[in-house]
Amino acid sequence: MSTTRSITKTVSIDRPVEDVFAFLADPANWSAWAVVNIKSIEPTDDPDWWAMTTPVGSAKLRLRADAHYGILDHDYLDDTASWTVPARVVPNGTGAEFMITFYQPPTFTDQFFDEQIALVDTELTTLKRIMETGA
Repeated sequence: MSTTRSITKTVSIDRPVEDVFAFLADPANWSAWAVVNIKSIEPTDDPDWWAMTTPVGSAKLRLRADAHYGILDHDYLDDTASWTVPARVVPNGTGAEFMITFYQPPTFTDQFFDEQIALVDTELTTLKRIMETGA
């Protein structure tokens, strides 16, 4: 038995957990905050999947949200790879914590995975700014 390398990123957001969850549970909002990885996103004929344009081409996103538990797990699929990303929004006082875990795909080198994970900080900073200031 072996484990896959993973990294979990967390951002504190001074906004009620319900607001943060509602924003993140709508994939139409993702291109506003996931500015590094999503150029555009739109619904498809399949209500479970959204079509995305990413820096490396077309991809699909399926969000499996559960407000009661703060679950925002999502599945990513493109022509070369697919993976599941566990994510949660949990209360932190009157605000929220957004946590997202990335598992290193077998096709990614350690260096490439580290570079991609570093870019997530830009996205989480953008999410915090949008949620706290509306800009």
